[in-house]
Amino acid sequence: MKNLFCLWWKIDEKIRFLIIGVFNAAISYAIFALAFYLLKEVHYQACVALQWAISSIFSYINQKFFVFRTEGNYVKEYLKCCTTWLVSYFANVVILELLVRFVFNNVYVAQFISIFLVSVITYLLFKYFAFKKRN
Repeated sequence: MKNLFCLWWKIDEKIRFLIIGVFNAAISYAIFALAFYLLKEVHYQACVALQWAISSIFSYINQKFFVFRTEGNYVKEYLKCCTTWLVSYFANVVILELLVRFVFNNVYVAQFISIFLVSVITYLLFKYFAFKKRN
């Protein structure tokens, strides 16, 4: 098990973010799809809010411990992550709405693309804001 952790930390940070991001995105999308299925098409923005609230918990833990490997600063980093998630959430809402209205008539495809685009924004905010390491 120790060798596995050593191997993990030899992987470039961007690749670790991508791997963890795919895992987080899968959780996020599954939450959205299940909520959308249960609440029906009329409430897709409520599904995004539910998805965001639940998946952000997984994201914080995974990013802190498996990507950026920061120590301490739990409250400060969590508050910065909350800010990052708010920016990501609103970006997701806007991108999803634009894609649904003007590009795709399929909410599942639109949200899949939106999650990918928001992930890029989220990485930059996590790296240079929420989990910024002090020199």
